Amino acid sequence: IPIISPPFIGALAVIMLFGRNGFVSSTLLGMQDANVYGPKGLLFAQVLTFFPVAYITLRGVLESISPTLEDAAMDLGGNRFTIFRKVTLPLSIPGIASSMLVLFVESLADFGNPLVLAGAQFPILSVQAYLEITGMGNFAKGAALAFILLVPSVSAYLLQKYWVSKKQYVTVTGKPTQSSNDVVSPRARWMLFAVCCLIAAFIILVYASIIWGAFAESWGNSNKLTLQNFIYVWRVGFESVLDTLAIAGLSTPLAGTVGMVIAFLVVRKRFWGRKFMEFSSMLSFALPGTVVGIGYILAFNKHPLYLTGTLLILLLNFIFRYLPVGVQGGVAVLKQIDPSIEEAAIDLGADSNKTFRKITLPLMIPAFFSSLIFSFVRSMTAISAAIFLVSARWKLMTVQIMSQVESGRIGAAAAFSLILVAIILVAMAVIKLILRLKYHTTSSILSH
Repeated sequence: IPIISPPFIGALAVIMLFGRNGFVSSTLLGMQDANVYGPKGLLFAQVLTFFPVAYITLRGVLESISPTLEDAAMDLGGNRFTIFRKVTLPLSIPGIASSMLVLFVESLADFGNPLVLAGAQFPILSVQAYLEITGMGNFAKGAALAFILLVPSVSAYLLQKYWVSKKQYVTVTGKPTQSSNDVVSPRARWMLFAVCCLIAAFIILVYASIIWGAFAESWGNSNKLTLQNFIYVWRVGFESVLDTLAIAGLSTPLAGTVGMVIAFLVVRKRFWGRKFMEFSSMLSFALPGTVVGIGYILAFNKHPLYLTGTLLILLLNFIFRYLPVGVQGGVAVLKQIDPSIEEAAIDLGADSNKTFRKITLPLMIPAFFSSLIFSFVRSMTAISAAIFLVSARWKLMTVQIMSQVESGRIGAAAAFSLILVAIILVAMAVIKLILRLKYHTTSSILSH
């Protein structure tokens, strides 16, 4: 839920629950003048918003690890914690490093949470760059502030590459696998389940306030239930719903497919410029979205590449903005796949294209669909770059939500957010259904 909701709405929910007059801080705990602004509130909001990114990345990686490795370690006398520490955790290092890199860059470039929670006493580079460009009209200073963000982003990227490149992480060999599922003890399973329930309950508490705000007559003032917020959204924002679905639906498969192709070229092929290709694919993700949006306007505002205000400029922004997620996920999975599987296919007469299409790509399905989910969600909830690229012809729901927040229509913003979350949940269910069908097909091919 946190990753599929507009971040500034989540930040507003935190304020309504834990702020000076918040439901939890004031009504339940009786705290006076509780302050959620500044570094503590921002840290809380960012952890709440971005930890699902690590989950999405790591799930695809863990599903690719053969469970027979853990069973073999247990048969050789290893206890459960030792198996986790010596087998599972080391084999997950590519996914952990990739998710840490994505999380670090996401936090650096975050715009919605700092805009609401950082405050004047805790300036954040991405927000300051936005204010310099839009408020002061100082493009040079805004670009300079954005450039500063490249230093930690590039440093994190190089550190991740150095860490992962020191070892091999091949676990997918093409051999049939069957697990006894005895690696996690029943007691540990229930303890982990309890922890997950506590986290889920807390998240539901935070985002239930958005549901309440969507149906309340005046969020924070009047608790009378009404449907006027949804009627207003239907009248004012229905066109933006259709436009957002069209843009996200077109950009998501393109970003995912190109990301998998780049990952395959980076890991499996050797050619001049390979490292530069991987490095450059991360640059658009390292920049704050506000600066990316300004860059697109400056780059495509003159003939013969006059694209400002068109559908194409929005598609280009979303494709290349979220391409790195697919690249990093694909790289992490490919490092676990034994190249001998592809070599065997070539020895049996398949060319490189057929081998990639029939062998490699099916094995990359977990990472591919993880990148699809992330790209679709981010395309639906993007605001920082898109706010500069929308036009009267092409509108986005997130821009509508931000305008409602700025005008004080919190209930309408919450209703917009609720509709947006519902659309994304339906899309994620469809993508997971397709993944399940594809995964069963791939398992059948490998077992034969």
